[in-house]
Amino acid sequence: MAHVNVFDTTLRDGEQSAGVNLNRLEKLEIAKQLERLGVDIMEAGFPASSQGDFDAVKEIADTVRGCSVTGLARANKRDIDIAWEALKGGSEPRLHIFLATSPIHMTHKLKKTPEEIVETAVEMVAYAKEKFPHVQWSAEDASRSDLDFLVHIIEKVIDAGATVINLPDTVGYTTPDEYGKMFQYVKENVSNIDKAILSAHCHDDLGMAVSNSISAIEHGVRQIEGTINGIGERAGNAALEEIAVALQIRKDRYDYQTNLVLNEIKRTSDLVSRLTGMMVPGNKAVVGRNAFAHESGIHQDGVLKEASTYEIITPAMVGIDSNRMVLGKHSGRHAFKQKAQELGFELNDSKLKEAFESFKNLTGKKKEVTEDDLFAILTDTQTENEDQPKYEMKAFQVQYGSINRPTATVLLTRPDGEEVEKANTGEGSVEAIYNTLDDLIDADVHLQDYQLSSIGKGRDALAEVHVQLTVNGVKASGRAADQDVLEASANAFINAVNRTLNRQYKDSYQQVQV
Repeated sequence: MAHVNVFDTTLRDGEQSAGVNLNRLEKLEIAKQLERLGVDIMEAGFPASSQGDFDAVKEIADTVRGCSVTGLARANKRDIDIAWEALKGGSEPRLHIFLATSPIHMTHKLKKTPEEIVETAVEMVAYAKEKFPHVQWSAEDASRSDLDFLVHIIEKVIDAGATVINLPDTVGYTTPDEYGKMFQYVKENVSNIDKAILSAHCHDDLGMAVSNSISAIEHGVRQIEGTINGIGERAGNAALEEIAVALQIRKDRYDYQTNLVLNEIKRTSDLVSRLTGMMVPGNKAVVGRNAFAHESGIHQDGVLKEASTYEIITPAMVGIDSNRMVLGKHSGRHAFKQKAQELGFELNDSKLKEAFESFKNLTGKKKEVTEDDLFAILTDTQTENEDQPKYEMKAFQVQYGSINRPTATVLLTRPDGEEVEKANTGEGSVEAIYNTLDDLIDADVHLQDYQLSSIGKGRDALAEVHVQLTVNGVKASGRAADQDVLEASANAFINAVNRTLNRQYKDSYQQVQV
């Protein structure tokens, strides 16, 4: 079977999703899980965009050893030099450099002639090759580019040292037939194409990112790019988990394989969803909560008699265990630590102590603590920055009823250690809490979005709240989980404020599409 490399860009293109703002610890945790998933190449970010992104990319490159770590760069020496400083400690450093090739981009965005584009691409690839053993060059908006111009510039950048040629469908415009024929044309007409690997990067604006990616594989592409859960700019990217499972289930048709560890898919999906705040739709292929649910009586009867009647993917294949071990109030620290390791978390003594205390507190409220509950506790503990000052809610009280205006009282500790208390009202209980917090927090805070979901099922399920705020004009996201919806709401608001005030990602962050 032909091998297809998996290039994951969850930490770069995925983080460009509207409202997503990952901190250094969150990016590192996702990177470790992507390594366990078995991706071949991990795009950790855009090092030249900000000091925070540089630091995160560098730490990931210095930490991850099971795959090649890359970073994005524009076609200029400054970006390339900064990327090298961030990536040089990696086990197999590589650079992803891009330049637009479509007439609309060259004319209106870059304001350069095709000849100038070729000259810049060749010069920058050659410059990058002096530092990096692997250089990937991307023709931004390739699917709307002139084919003969693509052939010309690809030959030139391969001669300059490019080892991977990526032809992205940047705006999700193309169809499977068109996209496949583009790669076929390149293979047939680029004289030195045997010296490089072809790569595909698809966006989902018309809902065809996965289909286009598979078409590209059928037409000679040996590297596929995408994100976990299909997150990304605008409508998102090709969902890597869908591509990998499709190749496995339909191996009778697709004679290709990847290195992905399929039973790590669900865990990876859950981690990315929780840290980004981008909920996975219930009917999402492969990882949605309804992907293996059968409501129809006919379907239920068939599955009970023979699962393959209506299930082409087994839950176990993607890491969904129907017989999960449940910890309770009598579980000790050793069992807790072992379960944390099974879930992919390596906590230091301080973090383990903190997570175990949160677990014990939860066992006093819930009869059964599920893996989903543990996953939420461990994720929050592992990605919390202990060293930075923060606001912390010490106590709160809400008075409300059908004939009374809700009133919230909050006792808060400021970053300088001062305790302050205030009360305020609102049209609803959450608004009353947020109005009170707004009075207590020394910043200009505005709520942009509020999302509430449950972790698990039943009356005692944890409530998980994700919020998006602007804090002093800077966008921020926050999350929290608790059995009490109002407490989770308050802590999510405070979490977003703390992340912004201590934020390592500078306001100068510049998003780039490829």
